[in-house]
Amino acid sequence: MTGKTGTTAPNRATTTSSTWRNWAGNVTARPRRTVAPATAEDVAAAVASAAADGLRVKAVGSGHSFTTAAVTDGLLIRPDRLTGIRAVDRVAGTVTVAAGSTLRQLNQTLSTHGLSLTNMGDIMEQTVSGAVSTGTHGTGRDSAAIAAQIRALELVTVDGSVLTCSAQENPDIFAAARVGLGALGVITAVTFAAEPEFLLRAQEEPMPFGRVTAEFGQLTDENEHFEFFWFPHTESCITKRNNRSAGPADPLGRIGAWVDDELLSNGLFAAACALGRAVPATVPGLARISGSALSARSYTDVPYKVFTSPRRVRFLEMEYALPREAAMTALHELRAAIERLRLRIGFPVEVRTAPADDIPLSTASGRDTAYIAVHMYRGTPHRAYFAAAERIMTAHGGRPHWGKLHTRDAAYLAEAYPRFAEFAAVRDRLDPHRVFGNDYLRRVLGD
Repeated sequence: MTGKTGTTAPNRATTTSSTWRNWAGNVTARPRRTVAPATAEDVAAAVASAAADGLRVKAVGSGHSFTTAAVTDGLLIRPDRLTGIRAVDRVAGTVTVAAGSTLRQLNQTLSTHGLSLTNMGDIMEQTVSGAVSTGTHGTGRDSAAIAAQIRALELVTVDGSVLTCSAQENPDIFAAARVGLGALGVITAVTFAAEPEFLLRAQEEPMPFGRVTAEFGQLTDENEHFEFFWFPHTESCITKRNNRSAGPADPLGRIGAWVDDELLSNGLFAAACALGRAVPATVPGLARISGSALSARSYTDVPYKVFTSPRRVRFLEMEYALPREAAMTALHELRAAIERLRLRIGFPVEVRTAPADDIPLSTASGRDTAYIAVHMYRGTPHRAYFAAAERIMTAHGGRPHWGKLHTRDAAYLAEAYPRFAEFAAVRDRLDPHRVFGNDYLRRVLGD
């Protein structure tokens, strides 16, 4: 059957002028106009009007990107009212959702229908359009990033047209727009594949750095979803293995979940980060405490409650996608660089995987991938660390996450992505005058 849920916002856009900041606080935009459309038709009218007035247009999500990908001095389209589930089709195994909806709203609604996404990232505050446009991913041996689960999307182009794109309809645009960086138009709705809701068994346990890196291939092969966090200046890692379970459900207890996810992972960790920022000499000791604070635990729950966790400590992040076989070599090199440069790193390094996909600008396009993400607490000097990490990652053919900090340009990225020219050709056709452009896209995609 097909069903619709949610409420319908008034069919008009609201226009204001205001300053926008991202979640981390490192990016600010001061657009001439800000509009909050409620429908695709509202978006189309706003885009066409801005283009006629010579304004550049960008759509913004919830601000969880660290780059200036959504910054504009022209028209900024806010997601606040472009929300709601349009349709759930259990027969087709799909859900269609308005692009401004958050992943939390999507997953909670799917769960009420007994459905689930196959895989997702580790936070739910992102909007659907923001997550797909920047290539948000989780970790998976066989199941790929969110964009690879898209079956169709609705796209407003520069002339105000509203296009439906899928493998059968506008297939070249569909191929490119699944990770489109906002360069092709404004996504107003996305149709995802959904499957009957299942259970995941999560096993989290400490493991020494040497063992994790030596057994990384085996751990990845033996588990549907494997990831780990390494605490610099220590031998400590926290590993997480998620695999499908026949049940029964065995969720975390409320008190235990609060202690681990709120008190330790957010409250006390935030205090440790603040102390480390104020007194850098304390960082190695604090890292040892943080690395030993979390103990082993296991639980069984629906997917979105296993894949995701609260992230309340604000930070800056750089992440690179590497050929999977190069990941542990790069991680060892990163570890050596941290010690050689006498850096003080209080945030753990995160390592995840994804299978190859067929999306031109996906970081996993055409190759099995491992991701290495480095973070620094907001307000802590990060440039030396990120520069050292980037030198290592690019030496291994790394591709930067589109929504996280990096310094790569179009010349580098055209070599890193075999289908880069294919994406560029679609962009040239849809937006020849770069109405959807900005300084970030000029750097990463070229003029």
